[in-house]
Amino acid sequence: MQRLSSRAAAFRNKASLFSFSSKPYTPFHRICVETYVSGPHNFDPHLKPAHSEMGYSQNTDEVHANHGSSNFGKENCPFSDRRGGFGLVRLEDNREDFTHYQNYDEFSADVEKVYRILRKLHSRVPKLELALQESGVVVRSGLTERVLNRCGDAGNLGYRFFVWASKQPSYRHSYEVYKSMIRILGKMRQFGAVWALIEEMRKENPQFVSSYVFIVLMRRFASARMVKKAIEVLDEMPKYGCEPDEHVFGCLLDALCKNGSVKEAASLFEDMRIRFPPTLKHFTSLLYGWCREGKLMEAKHVLVQIKEASFEPDIVVYNNLLSGYAAAGKMADAYDLLKEMRRKGCEPNVMSFTTLIQALCAKEKMEEAMRVFLEMQSCGCAADSVTYTTLISGFCKWGKINKGYELLDNMIQQGYTPNSMTYFHIMAAHEKKEELEECMELMEEMRKIGCIPDLSIYNIVIRLACKLGEVKEGVRVWNEMEATGLSPGLDTFVIMIHGFLSQSCLVEACEFFKEMVGRGLLSAPQYGTLKELLNSLLRAEKLEMSKDVWSCIMTKGCDLNVYAWTIWIHALFSNGHVKEACSYCMDMMDAGVMPQPDTFAKLMRGLRKLYNRQIAAEITEKVRKMAAQREITFKMYKRRGERNLKEKIKEEKDGRKRRARRRRWGGGHGRANIC
Repeated sequence: MQRLSSRAAAFRNKASLFSFSSKPYTPFHRICVETYVSGPHNFDPHLKPAHSEMGYSQNTDEVHANHGSSNFGKENCPFSDRRGGFGLVRLEDNREDFTHYQNYDEFSADVEKVYRILRKLHSRVPKLELALQESGVVVRSGLTERVLNRCGDAGNLGYRFFVWASKQPSYRHSYEVYKSMIRILGKMRQFGAVWALIEEMRKENPQFVSSYVFIVLMRRFASARMVKKAIEVLDEMPKYGCEPDEHVFGCLLDALCKNGSVKEAASLFEDMRIRFPPTLKHFTSLLYGWCREGKLMEAKHVLVQIKEASFEPDIVVYNNLLSGYAAAGKMADAYDLLKEMRRKGCEPNVMSFTTLIQALCAKEKMEEAMRVFLEMQSCGCAADSVTYTTLISGFCKWGKINKGYELLDNMIQQGYTPNSMTYFHIMAAHEKKEELEECMELMEEMRKIGCIPDLSIYNIVIRLACKLGEVKEGVRVWNEMEATGLSPGLDTFVIMIHGFLSQSCLVEACEFFKEMVGRGLLSAPQYGTLKELLNSLLRAEKLEMSKDVWSCIMTKGCDLNVYAWTIWIHALFSNGHVKEACSYCMDMMDAGVMPQPDTFAKLMRGLRKLYNRQIAAEITEKVRKMAAQREITFKMYKRRGERNLKEKIKEEKDGRKRRARRRRWGGGHGRANIC
């Protein structure tokens, strides 16, 4: 603990060097650094850069051009240290004026009041609107954006307030509000709602329809691997009075390359060569995409194309190729590329060296990583906070926490600001050793030096508390997190729910799960949590509570697929509730979802034991009709399900045949035949 206190004191002595942002609900004011395509793919996710060809602003969907003469985004970027490769997230080192504190005081009380109402009544729209009307909150410019930010990942809450605010007299949504809402709906993959909102903007506020709106939509389609839909946005833009240009096309290529669709991006690039003349940014996006996929030969071919197009590779191009070599473990090629860069007059920058350090740390080559670090300093290239954080991450990952603390001290002495991600890796190392007290102390030291813990930090503490059986402590940290203005994300809810289940706190687990669903955070990857919750409830003979959970999912408008239905039906069947499982299977088919063959087989087997041939025949007929409508064969269902409906007489006959075979081959139960 002494080392923490001494470090905090040292940092406070340097307080004049740093000024932390006072923007509410965000741990730091993130400063945009103009960048091209994102850097090394193998970088730790907590050191992830900004989006490729964008200046990193407060919103990760904000897109700015990088290559060419465009200055878009510079005016919003007080820190304009130009770097290639990664878009770095840094703390602001210029002091904000007092007016920001006045704005914070003006909105903070109303934002919290609205947020509490939304959390409590979001599922009951009439009561919600009445409560908001009677709250005394006046909807005004700035408040709506703040409320949407406060809702965080809980898109349903933000959308409810957005709709209510639009109905208020003497208020109209601003461009910023529309942008925020489009980002939220896109993140929820409510693409139909996004198109409807764009149509509303075109009719009521045509001046708000800009290329930015369509770029956000492209990126969301690309992240959902809906390549055709992303490309179709280009064709739809002219209908809304917005002609796509080279920048928009570059953003589309970038989005496809960053989401695993580089082949489609390369094909689109060739098809659109005449309509959109190639730029260095376009080539860089493709090179990054191939490097990310580990296709270094294709990446080298793009490098050749760059030279053939009379473009000179810059530091961004080289850094992306460098990241490709590092990700593939070809460190000798990476070192050769550094030499080539120097020969061609392109000096490696801090991101070039940090890329190599990250790759070496991932392979536990810490001594070599430190040699690269010292070489960087000897070349006159100063390390930055990301470099230090990378090294700290490496040492902590391999259990050398003391060395991580030494680097943290060195980082502070050099005048660099540790951020949440710097502390995250140290706390993750403490979590592995199940040292909850050290995590709590470190979080307190973060506050003392003005480094506000973010969701990733709180997730570690809550997860460790639940793992050690300290669920009450986890709840206390949760409440503390919300009191600071942070909205719990999907991961935080999942951690808390699993913590309650591990301690058999089923009521609390249900409440948190329903809250997660109500905020619109339930998605397919979280079906494992749903399965564990339902099975825990049914094993504890809490049938009504499990039905209540499922009813909550249905009434909140969750888009349920066949896997969610299968989890619920199998849970009921496995715990002896065959009739209820059959009833929900009928509901599933009424909703237009066809059961899987193994689900059908389970229900047939259960109904055979209950001698209920009527329901079995009804389910079979429905499945047969759905199979015919979808033009798929019923043979699989017939083999796995209908055979369970055969008469008992035939089963007895088959049983006699098996026993006869056993006797013939000396496989009887007794030893009389053998003797």
